[in-house]
Amino acid sequence: MGGSAVVVGGGIGGLSAALGLRLIGWEVTVVERAPVLADAGAGISLHANGLRALDALGVGEAVRAAARPQYTGGTRTPGGGWLARMDGAALERELGTPIVGIPRAVLHRLLRTALPAEAVVVGAEVTSVDHSDPARVRIPLGDTVLDADLVVAADGVNSRLRARLFPDHPGPAYSGSTVLRAITERPVDLRTDFELTWGKGAEFGHIAFADGRAEWHAVLNSPVGVRHSDALAEMRRRFGDWHAPIPALLEATRPDAVLHHDINELATDLPTFTAGRIVLLGDAAHAMTPNLGQGACQALEDAATLAGALATERTVDSALTRYDTERRPRSQSVARAARQAGRMGQQLTHPLAIAVRNTALRLAPSGATVRTILRHADWTPPSLD
Repeated sequence: MGGSAVVVGGGIGGLSAALGLRLIGWEVTVVERAPVLADAGAGISLHANGLRALDALGVGEAVRAAARPQYTGGTRTPGGGWLARMDGAALERELGTPIVGIPRAVLHRLLRTALPAEAVVVGAEVTSVDHSDPARVRIPLGDTVLDADLVVAADGVNSRLRARLFPDHPGPAYSGSTVLRAITERPVDLRTDFELTWGKGAEFGHIAFADGRAEWHAVLNSPVGVRHSDALAEMRRRFGDWHAPIPALLEATRPDAVLHHDINELATDLPTFTAGRIVLLGDAAHAMTPNLGQGACQALEDAATLAGALATERTVDSALTRYDTERRPRSQSVARAARQAGRMGQQLTHPLAIAVRNTALRLAPSGATVRTILRHADWTPPSLD
């Protein structure tokens, strides 16, 4: 079964969906409202499920070549004590790959360059769709109208298409946490590939990259909308006395490199990921907190699953039913687990609760961290050959 599709949104999920659809013989146009695809962003960790999806989409080898495996690291206290160690080698034995770290901009560029340039339209905004015809979708786009067999809504946590399709849904909700992050300007001497450090209502972490630079992030309990005139100075004030290499990571960062976003999520599950010939994908469908590192991985799973369903089902409608059946329970379950991980991790503030959690982590068996990751990362994509 072939057809034509319009993908709304040129982020990781949208580009991945386009790659999958093209692999199974569909004509695809990606519409992105930003005037330039600037390959911006900080860093990202990809678990085995995300890497397997990228393999199915045909870009896994290129992503692995640009990424740094995460073999060492874990979770620490602000004073430097270890709460839990990460065993990347054990994950590799179980899943065939460790977790890898890569700049988000590099991943985005690899996805984009795997598509023909003419398949991506920038500086154009989709604000509405006409899906009154059960077999076709019409998309007004400036002075033209695109006709397609399928529209993939991959327009992010603040998806306008989701709001139109589900007007009674409350939409994204503030999680209670805000995140500041940046990539260092120069390489930093790091002893581990990945770390998280939990303090009172705060988390600081880093992801090491193949070129020696690193991404760091700071997640804070905060009222919504709070911003700082000098974000880097605020990070030095909050985290300057935490263990090494945190001060060095901040020292290696330019003030204008710090990004600051409130963390919003779809705390209320959608009843379906499809509406006629429109399908929701990625954050538009299941925006989640970053506490499990699964947001992008779930979008990549969406893309591979959608392509697999369309490749094997007899009709578009049956393919979308299968996509919803397979993706909605899993992605919403991962989102709930991420929310709970945040509440038991970074968001804790009561000293007794923090002490109990830390003691439990220290006493947990050595394989507990691996088993926790396996619960979400052990996923097999469909074949798109």
